[in-house]
Amino acid sequence: MSSTYKTVVLAKRPKADIIPGETFKLKTDNPKPTANDLKDGQVLFQSNYLSIDPAMRGWLNDTRSYVPPVQIGEVMRGHVIGTIIASKDPKFPVGSHATAMAGWSEFAVITTSDKTQSLEKIQVPKGGQLTDGLAVLGITGLTAYFGILDVGKVKAGDFVVVSGAAGATGSVVGQIAKLKGATVLGLAGSDDKVRWLTEELGFDSALNYKDPDFFKKFRAATKNLIDVFFDNVGGDILDLALSRAKPHARFVMCGGISQYNSAVQKGPKNYLMIVSMRIRMEGFIVFDYAKEYPRALRDLSQWLSEGKIKRKETIVKGGLDQAQKALQDLYKGINTGKLLVEVKPVDQKLSASL
Repeated sequence: MSSTYKTVVLAKRPKADIIPGETFKLKTDNPKPTANDLKDGQVLFQSNYLSIDPAMRGWLNDTRSYVPPVQIGEVMRGHVIGTIIASKDPKFPVGSHATAMAGWSEFAVITTSDKTQSLEKIQVPKGGQLTDGLAVLGITGLTAYFGILDVGKVKAGDFVVVSGAAGATGSVVGQIAKLKGATVLGLAGSDDKVRWLTEELGFDSALNYKDPDFFKKFRAATKNLIDVFFDNVGGDILDLALSRAKPHARFVMCGGISQYNSAVQKGPKNYLMIVSMRIRMEGFIVFDYAKEYPRALRDLSQWLSEGKIKRKETIVKGGLDQAQKALQDLYKGINTGKLLVEVKPVDQKLSASL
């Protein structure tokens, strides 16, 4: 057994695209911690799956945001599913699985009371699987839930448009909107993704934004105008949606993946529609809803166990070495559903009840 382990640290702040081997550095000589290194209230956490998320690009910028930026030389921040392999906290026995903000690291010593490390034991509901803890039952699902329900205030009869609809968050947003009686149009980046949205997830319609006739088709699809727009993309798509908004439409600003790698970010040209149509455009961060997580997880777990919410994963294999390329590829739209990096395989067939 090796006495060292791998981490990925930030080496250089990117000005535009992430460049594997330049933006990050793979370190292979970290001394591996053991059970003897643990203090009371600590566990030794072995990473199994890394969550690769659009928000990560923003964490690399040395600018004011909702969390401090990752510092040069620090392990890249990230949510992880892992296995407890040594423990000095009876609430986290050896062999149990948990999520944590453990970062891009094969191993981590975690203080269970440290809120910044966010260690949470995983409980898998009927019909669920371990990796749901990073997807529909994790930050992804929570973001979708609070965004469309608490910010978007979706209701029966609404016409909802979701950009980035085949991604981890957008795919859940559309399904929740359908459960609440809305009509849903999804926007995605390939014909295969469009088919997945309509044929498997039950979206009423979907469009490929790379289609040469997209703008014409979008205007036709939104002939009755938009009640709720859930934005994961920004840029030209946001501008187009503003031009098709109903009076008092609700615009939920979750992300802007089209702009994250741009040196100069585009602002909306149609911003005066916010005034003339009295649009409510609101940004949100899911961490603001932390006290409400139990409510959301109860609903999401029930919908998942009843088959009312479906999900898909794109899992990149090959270990921690693949994390840099996976993050770069995320912004190219390689994934359908949740994008994960498999650090060390684990049996997905676990079961428990929430």
